[in-house]
Amino acid sequence: MIKESPLQYDFEKLWKEGMLDWHGRMPERMVDDGLEEAFWMQSMKKKKYKQTDEYAKRIYEKMKKHIPEDSSCIEFGPGWGNYTFPLSRDVKRLTLVDGSKSVLAYLKQYFEEEAPIQFVHSKWEEAQLEPHDVVVGVNCFYRMYEMNETLKKMNRLAKKRAIIGLTTGPIQPHYVLLDEQFGYDIKYPRRDYIMIVNMLYQLGIYADCEMIKLEREHRYDTWQQLIDAGSKKILTPRFEQTHVGASLERFISREDGQFVYRYPFHAAIISWEPVKHI
Repeated sequence: MIKESPLQYDFEKLWKEGMLDWHGRMPERMVDDGLEEAFWMQSMKKKKYKQTDEYAKRIYEKMKKHIPEDSSCIEFGPGWGNYTFPLSRDVKRLTLVDGSKSVLAYLKQYFEEEAPIQFVHSKWEEAQLEPHDVVVGVNCFYRMYEMNETLKKMNRLAKKRAIIGLTTGPIQPHYVLLDEQFGYDIKYPRRDYIMIVNMLYQLGIYADCEMIKLEREHRYDTWQQLIDAGSKKILTPRFEQTHVGASLERFISREDGQFVYRYPFHAAIISWEPVKHI
């Protein structure tokens, strides 16, 4: 029997399957625009002035080398501005596209009316846009079902460069111990950057992919808060909190009266020069 080559797999189909929950159903937030808007409305209310994630600075440093001077740029799915704020300083003209009114309203308050920034309220799939020099999307693909069309649209609208950023694993190390030592079922990631690299390849796009090693830090005031947070990816209905504590102990330090959990993760920077006729 001839084995199927990995690149004969339908990676978009695998991506779609990865959107389903662990019961084989599509989560409501994936298809309900009202729930998605409610999520972003609450998220924006919690943000302090221009609050961004520290790790995003290193990701943007790597992205920046792919952005020519005096470029026009589309950023879709900007969220709370991790990349929007530095992009606004480094490009000549910026178009922000998001399906959430709350996201756009949050970002709009930080820019003067005469700033060369356009705000487009639309899902990426439905947005009517003119080509720009650069098209950027970072960690904004979780609701995108027709990924091949999403990637082709990026390729079509980018005159000089298309850039994708995705944060990725490994999963927090204590979950590996809960799996291997205690036998619990764990909610491991089901979609990842490598699927996008392979989808691009199958579209005839030979994208560059650069990995950045990063570190995440969480702080908890009590041990119980740490246990609760460290149990969220356990799929097994019944589990022992003592097992969660035992799996966490070696990774936790005490600093300033808090329990501190640091662990590695990565970011993938996928970029390519636009390809004609795909």
